[in-house]
Amino acid sequence: MMEQLSANRSHGGTQGVYTHQSSATGTPMTFSVFVPDHAEGAKLPVLWYLSGLTCTHANVTEKGEFRAACARHGVILIAPDTSPRGDDVPDDEGYDFGKGAGFYVDATQEPWAANFRMRSYIEQELPALIAAEFPAADLARQGITGHSMGGHGALTIALRNPGRFKSVSAFAPIVSPLNCPWGDKALTGYIGADKAAWREYDACALIEDGARLPDLLVDQGEADNFLHEQLKTGLLVLACRKAGIPATIRMQPGYDHSYYFISSFMADHVQWHAERLKA
Repeated sequence: MMEQLSANRSHGGTQGVYTHQSSATGTPMTFSVFVPDHAEGAKLPVLWYLSGLTCTHANVTEKGEFRAACARHGVILIAPDTSPRGDDVPDDEGYDFGKGAGFYVDATQEPWAANFRMRSYIEQELPALIAAEFPAADLARQGITGHSMGGHGALTIALRNPGRFKSVSAFAPIVSPLNCPWGDKALTGYIGADKAAWREYDACALIEDGARLPDLLVDQGEADNFLHEQLKTGLLVLACRKAGIPATIRMQPGYDHSYYFISSFMADHVQWHAERLKA
């Protein structure tokens, strides 16, 4: 059963925060939903936003500056958490593994396998809950975006579920966990040492293996201190070019990895999704 934690008027819509007991993670999970004002019985397209390392639903909800654009274009925005939470949930001392760092995978290794099932949560459980509890949400018109680890999540979820998402974008995504320290730590810990099993969680590998997107929008800050070691945007450029995927990958001079960067281009992304999510 879903419980509403808060509701606030904003930009001609309602920003809500909700919690429910997740069967996928075995824990309570919190998420936010912004619903623009709409005519009774109307159906609105849905945009999923997946957050990055250390984040909860609250980071984008409070700092993303998406509501004006979502209200203007009539788009519902859903922001889940990034991992299970709770005193009984295993954790790691590092910021890049454990709580706040679910990497949108279904873990197979102990002690993570029981709770760290964010792939199932995002791909199956939460969409079913949204369909049941938010009658305005039109799940025949879905887009997905995300930041950093969440950009990785958005890309891989869309690539693994062809046809589900009419639009896909990302902010500073981790494009190839197979080729960066963040990915190496997370996937070794959650999935195990066999790198063949990692490919379904690597956007560039999925594209190499035949997965496709209708098109793609990515913004990446040139002053992002994670760009060269962790994000490696150039690998995605090459993968899309080789596969013939129409991709607008914009390098933004002077921008870093923070929500100052994300909020600067959020309205662009909402509009881009809205154009592709029209009935």
